[in-house]
Order: sequence, then C-alpha cells, then structure tokens
Amino acid sequence: MSEPIISLHKLHIAFGSKDVIKDLDLDVMPGETLAIIGPSGSGKSTILRVLIGLLKPSGGQVLVQGQDVTGYTEDQWNELRKRMGMVFQYSALFDFLTVGENVAFGLRQHLHLPEAEIQQRVRELLQDVGLEQDAAKYPSELSGGMKKRVGLARAIAVNPEILLYDEPTAGLDPIRTMSISRLIRKTQQKRHVTSLLVTHDMESTFVAADRIAMLNEGKIIAVGSVDEMKNSSNPVVQGFIKGEAVSEEEAR
Repeated sequence: MSEPIISLHKLHIAFGSKDVIKDLDLDVMPGETLAIIGPSGSGKSTILRVLIGLLKPSGGQVLVQGQDVTGYTEDQWNELRKRMGMVFQYSALFDFLTVGENVAFGLRQHLHLPEAEIQQRVRELLQDVGLEQDAAKYPSELSGGMKKRVGLARAIAVNPEILLYDEPTAGLDPIRTMSISRLIRKTQQKRHVTSLLVTHDMESTFVAADRIAMLNEGKIIAVGSVDEMKNSSNPVVQGFIKGEAVSEEEAR
C-alpha cells in the first residue's frame, strides 16, 4: 500500500488557552482529493496554515512526503513550498498585475525559464481554466468565478505535487460553484496531483472529493468515501450534510 503524501499525527493547535485542534490524526494518500468539512471556525483553514509553514503546531507531528516538517526552518519551508500550490479563499491575486502576469508570477520566482517558454506555459494554463482570452485583463475586470480560476492556474503553474484549497467556492453562486468543483476534479485527473480541499460546501465536496473527513470541535469524527459519508450513521455528519442542527444529546 502507498505511503501517505501528508500525515498528521496527534496534531495539537492552541491559541493561548483555547484548543483549536486536539490530537488530530489524518492521512492524505497519493493522487487523491481529500476534503475536510466542518462548521465555520472549526479549525479547517488552520490546518492549511500548518501545512504551508505559516503556523507552528503546539504539539504533534506533520509529515509531508515522508519528511517530518514540524521543525523546519523558513529556508526549508521555502524549498517545500516549491512543490506545493495554494488556492486561496479570496484568490489573493495581485491587483497591479494582469491575469497573465499573475499566472507567470510563480514561474518567474521559482524557475529559470526563457521568457518565450513562460508565455507558452501561461497560455496553456489559461486555456486549461477557460480564460485564454483574458490574459491582458486585470483582476478588477474579472468576476468572482474567473478570479478563482486564475488562482488555480497560478497554483498549478509550477507543476506542484500537492495542491491545497481553502474554501475555493466561497462567495460563488451554485453554477460557478459547480464549475470550480469540476475544474478541481479535472485538475486532479489530468495532473495526478494530491489535493487537500477545505470547505463547508457539500455539493462542491461531492463533485470534487474522493474522500471526506469531518472536523468537529477540533477532532476528526468521521472519514470515508463520498458514498460512505452520505450514508454515515453519525448524526453530526448527517446534520452537517443536510444543514440541520444536531442536539448535544444526539451528538454524544
């Protein structure tokens, strides 16, 4: 059996006296898209901050591609980040750069390529996300869904082995949500990339994910395939999927 690409062992994250993540164990396997779902404020995005080295855990161990990164220096993190792509919740595009320049940013920063090769790669990436005609536009000229697609093109520009998505469909209408969700699936299938998707959007999760992990009160309470989670007997999982409140007694 393949070794996990990402492994979290007894991960503990606290802010002052408040425990956000409590002894969490989770594996992400090669080539899969694993979605972490859970209520707002449950610590989903905090896990991503740990995985890109922006937050040091209070305890536990973080393994990426078999390497313990828990005590990495900033230089070591910078090397690891070259193998990772991040799609931010609000796209985080540079307003002063065109769409094409935003996508080329990582190529120029991390790879020593001829300008002609960079431009060819940018054209191919924008074609992949359906924006090949929009390279000269600025982010202010784009819709929310278009910005998300540019963010994805930028994230995959350097051929990352790992993709991290932070609420990629937040703020989008149902049609654009499905478009982004299908694009996440297409990217996984075309590039065989391992992805961790943080979201509270269940329709998007069912389209994009291979497996789902439910985070609640700082702990993973259930993990399984899409079908397994849809049919889970756990009332908290069912309540979240259906958007229904669960009583404390049911949650026990």
